[in-house]
Amino acid sequence: MNVDDRLDGVALVTGGGRGIGANIARELAGAGMQVAVSGRTTDQVEAVADEIGGRALVGDVSDERDVERWFNELGDVDLLVNNAGISGPTAAFEDEDAAAWWHVFEVNVRGVFLCCRRAVPRMLERGGGRIVNVASGAAYLPTSGMSSTAYGPSKAAVHRFSELLARQLESRGVFVFSISPGLVQTEMTAGNFSDDAPWTPPECAPRLVRALASGRFDRLNGRYLHAEHDPPDELEHRIGAIVEGDLNAIRLRR
Repeated sequence: MNVDDRLDGVALVTGGGRGIGANIARELAGAGMQVAVSGRTTDQVEAVADEIGGRALVGDVSDERDVERWFNELGDVDLLVNNAGISGPTAAFEDEDAAAWWHVFEVNVRGVFLCCRRAVPRMLERGGGRIVNVASGAAYLPTSGMSSTAYGPSKAAVHRFSELLARQLESRGVFVFSISPGLVQTEMTAGNFSDDAPWTPPECAPRLVRALASGRFDRLNGRYLHAEHDPPDELEHRIGAIVEGDLNAIRLRR
């Protein structure tokens, strides 16, 4: 990590009360940003906000009223990190509940849309901003370890949405990225993978988000980046090759 990536401005990290989101919030605050964290569990969100000197926003990312309230309280946001997500209940397909299946999309996809819908107009008015959407390797891998048939498709939707939004906004100074944090040991992954699974160090995703927030990688707008396989210092040397070869993108190859 380039230690010169000092940041300013305001960041919102959804799902910031624990796990990957909490670590991203800590990294951004340590880099100098004013960070707000949102989530449904009051004590978790408030604990992280108190720790980093930030703001706690309690609510449900899939509820438009909660999202509207967050942005009314925050005002302008320079960096939006859409991290909130759920995996869905563990069950064989024939036992999956339709409402629970759809709720995964409400949180993982609708939540991203609602936050972007509130953040983007403000970013455009101010002349720019950055959005990092947390997707997953489940967006393109045939198996992911998650039993729910909703999780992978929802993360694939997050990536495709990110790419389309990036193309619309690039010329107006708003840059959008989707990232995979890798396989990180969290409450969501607990019990779904073996102890000897290829776990990703928990510091990788926060460092990648910090680097993307710095503006060093704006040429990779719309690209899919993996926190462990695309470490910032190596990634910087590959920017030209990625753009020229249309790499770090989910494509149908014939």
